[in-house]
Amino acid sequence: MTNVYGEWLKARREAAGLTQQELADRTIMTRSHIAHIEAGRRIPSQEDARRLDRALSTGDVLQSFLPKQDVAVADYFEAALELEQQATVIREFALSFVPGILQTEKYARAVLSTSFPPVSEEECDRLVVTRLQRAKVLVNPVNPVVWALIDEAVLRRVVGSEEVMAQQITHMVRLVESGRVRVHVLPFGLGVHTLMQGMLTLMKFEDQPPVAYSEGIQVGQVHDSPTVVDRLEGAYDLALSDALPLKESLALLRATVKGYGHRE
Repeated sequence: MTNVYGEWLKARREAAGLTQQELADRTIMTRSHIAHIEAGRRIPSQEDARRLDRALSTGDVLQSFLPKQDVAVADYFEAALELEQQATVIREFALSFVPGILQTEKYARAVLSTSFPPVSEEECDRLVVTRLQRAKVLVNPVNPVVWALIDEAVLRRVVGSEEVMAQQITHMVRLVESGRVRVHVLPFGLGVHTLMQGMLTLMKFEDQPPVAYSEGIQVGQVHDSPTVVDRLEGAYDLALSDALPLKESLALLRATVKGYGHRE
């Protein structure tokens, strides 16, 4: 999406002689929310756009020309996708598959090919593009901070082929080696642990309380209740305390690549 909308908003704000903070105060938003909109990282809600129009005396322009988010994801993941792009800290737990923002194209395509009902090749292409676009949060060398806690089953279950698995795990190794992400593995030898019921994502933000997102078969839910989020963070921390340290996890990733008959 080109950022015509955000650039136009910035131009109108500056023409009105307002700073981002001053516009945020007038519209009951945060300064970072305004900055995200102007940079094209966030699409305002209809109510946000209405308040912006009122503050900038632009009629209903910002409401009428709200850009549509052209992404292909399951309905239940839409809210989590938007939050993921705004987070300053993302902590993932994966029980069966590599977390979406760490997936390679071939791995993502292999995962999405298992959809039921089956999706067309065109729809699969759209879903893969969206999944790869999510990984753009890793382009920034620092933010967001990303931790991935993965069950060893993620490494052992062959998705696509051994070649696909080797490429996928090598991709994670390089991200760890670069210092961009941390990966910790919960080994089979641990037995049961606190996160065995499904996938979990924990997100923290600059300007709003933390949230959690949990997902199962054909269902996903964003949790913003402080009590629920606190409980899920506790479960994550407990599982993380039982996981292999970073260096040992990295050694296991490398060994798994070799086990698939490939070198990094």
